[in-house]
Amino acid sequence: MRPPVDETRLREFARELGRLTKAETHVYLTGGASAVLEGWRESTADVDVRFEPERDALLRALPELKNRLQINIELASPPDFVPELPGWRERSPVVIKEGRVSIHHFDFYSQAFAKVERGFDQDLDDVRSMIDAGFVEPDRLGRLFEQIEPQLYRYPAIDAGSFRADVQRVLDP
Repeated sequence: MRPPVDETRLREFARELGRLTKAETHVYLTGGASAVLEGWRESTADVDVRFEPERDALLRALPELKNRLQINIELASPPDFVPELPGWRERSPVVIKEGRVSIHHFDFYSQAFAKVERGFDQDLDDVRSMIDAGFVEPDRLGRLFEQIEPQLYRYPAIDAGSFRADVQRVLDP
């Protein structure tokens, strides 16, 4: 089992991506990695990332990086689990710049929906932290839900009624 990933190890991972990348690339962090960088968690079990554009050189380097840095790396982001939100890229701030790599938090609204859908206690605590830190405004979250709700049929694992109720519980604690 690999040790938890703290901020120092996340930044080391970012430096390595910057060293390996020869062209402009955006890396989007999701979940625990965002929580660690923002300070509402000290560590995470893995680093969930999305590359845009996908770079074969980076993808091929991931197994070696995972082993050398002793970091679990997963190719995962909110649109893998919930409908893609309009404007998510514009709401994804750069948090680290290393060489030609810009590392962003994946849009916190998208992260919030993915975490609510998953529903683990740690995920719901993270959503509360996003709201408390001002990264997610409940009213806007509600409006964005209205925009994606008609697309939920594309995600057969999601029960639309239960998901709506779970989102409502976050909006009205």
